Amino acid sequence: MRSFTGSLRSFTGAKNVPKRGVSAAGRDSPRVALLIETSNEYARQLLHGVIAFIREHRPWSLYLSEHGRGERPPPWLTGWKGDGIIARIENRHIARVVTASGLPTVDVSAARLMPELPWVETDDDAVANMAADHLLERGLRHFAFCGDRGFQWARWRQTAFIKRVTEAGFTCSTYWSPSGADDPSRRSEDHADLGAWLTRLPKPVGILACYDQKGRQVIEVCRELGLSVPDAVAVLGVDNDELICELCDPPLSSVMPNAHLTGYEAARLLHEQMEGHSRTGVAVRIKPVRLVARRSSDVLAIDDAEVALAARLIREHACDGISVAELAKRTGLSRRVLDSRFTERLGRSPHAEILRLRVEQAKRLLGETDLSLADIAERCGLPHAEYLSVLFKRLAGMTPSAWRADSRAGRHT
Repeated sequence: MRSFTGSLRSFTGAKNVPKRGVSAAGRDSPRVALLIETSNEYARQLLHGVIAFIREHRPWSLYLSEHGRGERPPPWLTGWKGDGIIARIENRHIARVVTASGLPTVDVSAARLMPELPWVETDDDAVANMAADHLLERGLRHFAFCGDRGFQWARWRQTAFIKRVTEAGFTCSTYWSPSGADDPSRRSEDHADLGAWLTRLPKPVGILACYDQKGRQVIEVCRELGLSVPDAVAVLGVDNDELICELCDPPLSSVMPNAHLTGYEAARLLHEQMEGHSRTGVAVRIKPVRLVARRSSDVLAIDDAEVALAARLIREHACDGISVAELAKRTGLSRRVLDSRFTERLGRSPHAEILRLRVEQAKRLLGETDLSLADIAERCGLPHAEYLSVLFKRLAGMTPSAWRADSRAGRHT
């Protein structure tokens, strides 16, 4: 048994369900069932978000069964006399039991089998756009998406990724693993088909894998085929499951969804329902936190040696005070020619790229440290805090203090 705020219990049968608990204030604690697996990082962050809400509000008695994603609901849930449910409604079995319970319920699954329920999910369009922008910034001209037919969110990510790449003037190839491809009896066939697809792709290519496990598979197949990652194939995943990402060789870049805020919002909606407020059909889409860049996408595919050198120098030294004049000197180009060629290939000037990367570093320091604004400005290669504030608001659309507050609350995108 693991104890969080309220009581967290795991049951294997309805006979084990205890009587209603009593909170410290002497009031009955709402009994809430969590039909969420603990086998992956995204689901665990959902649970952490639920816990965060409870810590800020009235305690709940929580019931969490050990089960895998998409499995049938636990037997004890049939006839359970609780107060509410937060569930990943991934199949009709879970949907039927939830319907029969008649209890207030919030769905946190992309399958959305019960659209009448309030629903909280990752903003998959924002995930795909963040991934596409990252690969476009690398100067890539060929793109691909690797999906899994078993998941609705994979289809949403594919659609948004192709849209963003197409808007940038490029095309996108797609590979879909069949549902159940992780079954050992089907894995080798999927592996071979994926390898054949990767071999046919024009290189260098940037690939968005629908989630980290699929990204790990892409890297593994590339290694078997002798395809260099990231030089020939740059790979991104989604979920930022650090264990999976760091076990990849090279480590996998990944979009970090805000599953913590998703769980928190789900708990808030359930609380409102249990207080008697209708939330029928409410849909909340939570934007991702950021893209965590690792070596699997650390490539600059620019068919201009001088521009590629300038872009690499900016990436490595943007916060060290590097100037456009120094870039021109290092590349052997005049400033005017460097500006023109850089803008033509990357869509912004060298100066704009330097400022963009300085603000990105400021975002990380604001969210991950307690450094003062003056210290952050210094570490980002900026003259003083006032200049950072003006630049940050222009590029990020909010003040540094607002960004830090949102970051601490898990809300920044």
